[in-house]
Amino acid sequence: MKRTCIIATAIGLLMLAAAASAWACTTMIVTRGASADGSMMVAHSDDDELGDQRLILVPGRKQEGKRKIFHEKYRYPRFVTDDRGPAYNTPGFAPTVPVYELPYKAIWKILGHEVPQSYAYYDGNYGIMNEHNLMMGECTNGAKYEPKSNPKKNGNNPRRIFYSSELSRIALENCKTAREAVTLMGGLLDEYGYYSTGETLLVADQDEAWVFEMCALPDATHHSAWVAKRVPDGHFFVAANEFRIRTVIRDDPDNFLYSEHLIPGLKKLGWWNEKKDGPIDWLRAVSPGEYNHPYYSLRRVWRVLDRVNPDLGLSPWVEDDFTKAYPFAVRPKAKLTPHDVFGLYRDHYEGTQFDMTKGVAAGPYGDPHRFVGPYDGNQNDVTEDKKYYGAWERAISVFYQGYTFVCQTRPKAPEFTRGLVWFGPDVSYTTCFTPFFAKASALAGAYQTGSPQKYDPAAAWWRFNLLANWSRLNFERMTRVDIQPVQQKLERKAEAEIQKLDKLVENQSPANARTLITEFGASNAMQVLARWQDLTYTLFAKYSDGYINLPDLPDGRTYATPPLSEGEKVRMIGYPSTWLDKTDYRNGPTSYDMK
Repeated sequence: MKRTCIIATAIGLLMLAAAASAWACTTMIVTRGASADGSMMVAHSDDDELGDQRLILVPGRKQEGKRKIFHEKYRYPRFVTDDRGPAYNTPGFAPTVPVYELPYKAIWKILGHEVPQSYAYYDGNYGIMNEHNLMMGECTNGAKYEPKSNPKKNGNNPRRIFYSSELSRIALENCKTAREAVTLMGGLLDEYGYYSTGETLLVADQDEAWVFEMCALPDATHHSAWVAKRVPDGHFFVAANEFRIRTVIRDDPDNFLYSEHLIPGLKKLGWWNEKKDGPIDWLRAVSPGEYNHPYYSLRRVWRVLDRVNPDLGLSPWVEDDFTKAYPFAVRPKAKLTPHDVFGLYRDHYEGTQFDMTKGVAAGPYGDPHRFVGPYDGNQNDVTEDKKYYGAWERAISVFYQGYTFVCQTRPKAPEFTRGLVWFGPDVSYTTCFTPFFAKASALAGAYQTGSPQKYDPAAAWWRFNLLANWSRLNFERMTRVDIQPVQQKLERKAEAEIQKLDKLVENQSPANARTLITEFGASNAMQVLARWQDLTYTLFAKYSDGYINLPDLPDGRTYATPPLSEGEKVRMIGYPSTWLDKTDYRNGPTSYDMK
């Protein structure tokens, strides 16, 4: 079946970048038994080209009447409304027209109880984390059927009002636990229908973690399907744009839940025959597998699992898209910290045969970025008649990342510092993860503003995007020598200050504790942004015109070691011999004779 959302042309690729491309994401779960301090973690990189990169703190509000449902959209602003806090009432843009208005009573009927006041939560292109430390992650997958929304029901056509984005937000507004969220989202899909691409949502609280996967079905009655599998405690999970749940377990509700439409729908469509196929293989039943690049998804899954536990000896080469060589979840060799997870997202296959910092394509300075253009073929194609083009490796840290976050719930911490979101705007390799507490009452304005279509020095995303692009002048040197030391120092400093804040809030009133964590988040964020701006301006001068250009010390000496010679103003960098040997530049012209 043909995809409707991507066309294998230059125009299609541009549309992808501009409109609906938050589907190249990598998402992970670290269960409490797999983490160094007993934390539960959910992580996600939103690799959405130049979409809306804002982190929004949505305040709690009275829930009465109907809830607006908005269509998926990634270009800034993702939607404009006055009922989700001031940050979403974006100046200069008309209010977004909802595709449907859903009675709150319909939500609560599925949930089993009312929630008169919604829970505050952090939001991006998908819901992230709420004040009760319920956490979400996301990635997009290919599905056999990817219809458009059809909110105005006509005849036997299913309504299809939900995509994973609004689904995740409703769960964060109304749920405290992961199991509760899975039940609510599944019930909403069964009742109101799903549209667009296949999706994976990771859902976790401090005790349980679930992988919730969904897609549409081409049937009026059995219109949508979903499955949810619990990640065993002590295990680590990763998904990267391909469904990861395989065998559907029908009689284990403690660890596996699924849609009421799944079995009758697959049977009716002929996508599954129990006698012939045995147990349902979710991936095979509803998806054509990988995107066009044969290892667009699975290479990342291999890389992360191999880094988390190299003793498993997993191979980067598999027989096909539907391999079962990679376990659903694994026990890490060593228990993980948030900084370990940051490191997993800062990966270009360094040290492997796929190392993107090596070779001619990396240029003279080890640049791992590979831009995709109209001549590369359609690398995001899941049609049954797809053609295999050559393609670059798809790294975990990629040039079109909009933001990355690591949600962390620390059960041993005080209530007000227990849940936090480590948020890094722009590319994970060159960002700085900054912590914001789940129970904070406000968020630094710099993180809630800014369009990628117009430079804004006050916006956090632009601070990081500007330096990320500048670093490509001399990527290996600039990241290793200049950016990473500052990055690591700021992240470690924040971690140490969180430990101090734990002790500070222990004996405070709830109001004082909330004030302290809110002020910490804002103050730390502003310090990070100021330091990043200073670093950017420093590197503008230091690497100007292809040199290393160091300022003189006040006493006239130079920073340079060894010292610059008399009269030498800058140090020439030039090109490494390993790169020159692969070009025709080393010898220059060997003859000046006219020919």
